[in-house]
Amino acid sequence: MRITVIGTGYVGLVTGTCFAETGNTVTCVDIDASKVEKLSNGVITIYEPGLEKLFLRNLKEGRLDFTTSLSDAVKDAEIIFLALPTPPGEDGSADLKYILGVAAELGKLIKPGDYTVIVDKSTVPVGTAEKVRSAILATADADISEAFDVVSNPEFLREGVAVDDFMKPDRVVIGTSSEKAIKIMNELYAPFVRQGNPIIFMDERSAELTKYAANSFLAVKISFMNEIAQLCERLGADVDMVRKGIGSDERIGRRFLFPGIGYGGSCFPKDVQALNRSAGDVNYDFRILDAVMKVNEVQKLHLLPKVKQFFNNDLKGRHFALWGLSFKPNTDD
Repeated sequence: MRITVIGTGYVGLVTGTCFAETGNTVTCVDIDASKVEKLSNGVITIYEPGLEKLFLRNLKEGRLDFTTSLSDAVKDAEIIFLALPTPPGEDGSADLKYILGVAAELGKLIKPGDYTVIVDKSTVPVGTAEKVRSAILATADADISEAFDVVSNPEFLREGVAVDDFMKPDRVVIGTSSEKAIKIMNELYAPFVRQGNPIIFMDERSAELTKYAANSFLAVKISFMNEIAQLCERLGADVDMVRKGIGSDERIGRRFLFPGIGYGGSCFPKDVQALNRSAGDVNYDFRILDAVMKVNEVQKLHLLPKVKQFFNNDLKGRHFALWGLSFKPNTDD
């Protein structure tokens, strides 16, 4: 298949490279000319274990290329992935200006009589697929309502193991009501699910919500364990033993049960905020998420009183070493 990936950040570069690895012809487009030049010359712009080898192989074999021209990139594309940033706004909601801006440009490029699947790969609020469709139609010079479908296909990549996550996914979530789009997306992902891991088709809104729900649930687990850790300190229990005891229950699982100074990174904080904001937009008081965010803010400060107590409140002239600056192992984030 001919695939275009718009955006060469973390998600876009992993997505484009992995699709090229399964034999597709992939063009990645970005407005950053210096980044495109580096990538075109074989200089990878992010660190992710296993990615560079696939990137260089597919670049050399001509299945992967890069450009700054959107019109050149989408020409003859069967599928266009939107892998663009959705940073949090001042109110915590996801800012869709980059996605909707590109959608408006696509409206001028899609031709009647053609058919293209437009895929939201970014993490976006419920209802974004409809907004993308409207933005495309608003700038079209002709009736292209039958020339494309907008699909939600959220990514579930973990930094440090993103290539494995993409090539061997636990599941692939695809939101679309179009039978034509279902057929194309099924064919695209078939090489990745040969071990029996499912492609789960659903409506667009459910797919959009699935990503936020997944990340928010993991944030709930982290905040819950931090609360348990606080209680263990006061009761004289060992939180590590408690973690092992409850993690052995297969209904709970062992992952995301390590107490610490709170969740962070590029996804959890903004996704929890965005889901909470979406709830507020429909007048729903998402009390659990309110508590999760509050616990997380307080937890960030939990170590400071311990340090002050250890040094009898005398921190003047002390030198402190910070072990570990990256957000997690095997990343440059």
